[in-house]
Order: sequence, then C-alpha cells, then structure tokens
Amino acid sequence: QVQLVESGGGVVQAGGSLKLSCAASGSIGSVDIMAWYRQAPGKQRELVAAMAGRGIINYADSVKGRFTISKSDVQNTMYLQMNSLKPEDTAVYYCNLRGRAHLFATPVDYWGQGTQVTVSS
Repeated sequence: QVQLVESGGGVVQAGGSLKLSCAASGSIGSVDIMAWYRQAPGKQRELVAAMAGRGIINYADSVKGRFTISKSDVQNTMYLQMNSLKPEDTAVYYCNLRGRAHLFATPVDYWGQGTQVTVSS
C-alpha cells in the first residue's frame, strides 16, 4: 500500500508562484507513472503533468512552459513548481501514483487527498 500526502497549496495573486509537494510512504514493487491532476469546480479532473520511466515527462498544453514536475527519490517526494499562475489554474490539485506489486501485476492507482490552489486576479 502507498499513501500520498500533498502540501503547498494556497492563495496567490496572478503571476505568482507556488510549489506543491507530494510525499509518498509505504511500499510498492514498481512505479509506472507519477502525475499531478487538478479539478476545478464543475469540471472533470484533468492531467496536469506526468512523469514516467526513463525520464519521460508530459504536460498539459495549458501549463507548458509554466509548470515543472520533478521528484526526489531520496525523499520519496514529487513536486510541481507552478510559475506565472493564472486565475484559470485555480483548482484542487491531486498527486497520483500508478504502480504494481510485481512485474505482471495489474497496476493500481493511488491518490492523495488534494490541496487547494486559488489564483486571484
């Protein structure tokens, strides 16, 4: 089992920056993908940034050039640096880990509880 705890959300003015953290604990055989999602009021949850093996990283078009996903294996923590924030970035941000117990196991998705990011205009 894996537990994920996000932190770093808050209220910031447009153009400002925030850095979200996602601390992982527990054990798992292997990790396929680590990602950040967000969900704004009345909207579906959407992928913001994802990091897969071999350094493959993808970003939503809306955040490219402004957000950076990274991780620290030593600290078992994933980060999302968010710069040049816009009011439309306002949402609850969730970290996600997709992993499996062993090579041939079905992958399982783990989610954090979410952290609120509010960008004022």
